[in-house]
Amino acid sequence: MKNFALIGASGYIAPRHLRAIKDTNNNLLSAYDPFDSVGIIDSFFPKADFFTEFERFDRHIDKLGRSGNGLDYVSICSPNYLHDSHIRFGLKAGANIICEKPLVLNPWNVEGLMDLEKETGKKVYNILQLRLHESIIAVKKKVDLAPKDKVFDFDLTYITSRGKWYYTSWKGDVNKSGGIATNIGVHFFDMLSWIFGSVKKCVVHLHTHDRAAGYFEFDRARVRWFLSINSDTLPVEVRESGKTTYRSMMLEGQEIEFSDGFTDLHTKSYEQVLNGKGYRVSEALNAIEIVHQIRNASPIGKQGEYHPFVNIETVKHPFKK
Repeated sequence: MKNFALIGASGYIAPRHLRAIKDTNNNLLSAYDPFDSVGIIDSFFPKADFFTEFERFDRHIDKLGRSGNGLDYVSICSPNYLHDSHIRFGLKAGANIICEKPLVLNPWNVEGLMDLEKETGKKVYNILQLRLHESIIAVKKKVDLAPKDKVFDFDLTYITSRGKWYYTSWKGDVNKSGGIATNIGVHFFDMLSWIFGSVKKCVVHLHTHDRAAGYFEFDRARVRWFLSINSDTLPVEVRESGKTTYRSMMLEGQEIEFSDGFTDLHTKSYEQVLNGKGYRVSEALNAIEIVHQIRNASPIGKQGEYHPFVNIETVKHPFKK
């Protein structure tokens, strides 16, 4: 049984980490979050200590280590811009790290973490759960078995509706979340580079507060992509059915079944980490470089190979004139 601490216990993704720690028969000693809406902990580890002040959490972790009951892992579910700092904290506390996406916001932070891994002798793992999804594994096998000079056509569409709260949270601040492409797209971009290889060309057609779209040329694929948090961009039939999320991946014009199989991917990710097979810092780098490039690109509009959803009328930011 390994000892865990959790940083970021009140957010959307924290329950998946709590369940993964529980399902892998490990123990949560302590959790930290500046917000105290963390009753979900009772469903998994009611005896875990909880702190809303980082200084007291830091002191508690130090005392655990000095008492011989130190941490084996720190799981990080905090806002994106804090990942780098929290990873460093965990490494210096003598723990291995399991961190949510994106590992960090900027590519140059990766080298610093790798240096700190060497200094501390501990390891940093990133949750890249789409690599464990059966449908994605099947696509990768198909591509790997195809003639090496075959270049595939691929369309990615992901719409996950969010309300106005999104823009007043850290997620709506590009400096904290990295923007739409980073916050909801980084897993998909990791998936694409894992399947199709290195990016040779990256074009951004659209990048606003609520949507982003572009075109990639990978070693093995031409990819049009569209991401959105605005429900108005949902296909009409999806809206009429009352659904608020839409995922579509098409390989060579054929839809990839991708609606199920997400619920236990964090547990599978933890199992891999605990078996020494988790995804390390270097493997997260491609996706971090991609989202950084997107974030700093100048959108070119409706030119070239753009995703058809780019034609949907754009809207103003709800809180800006």
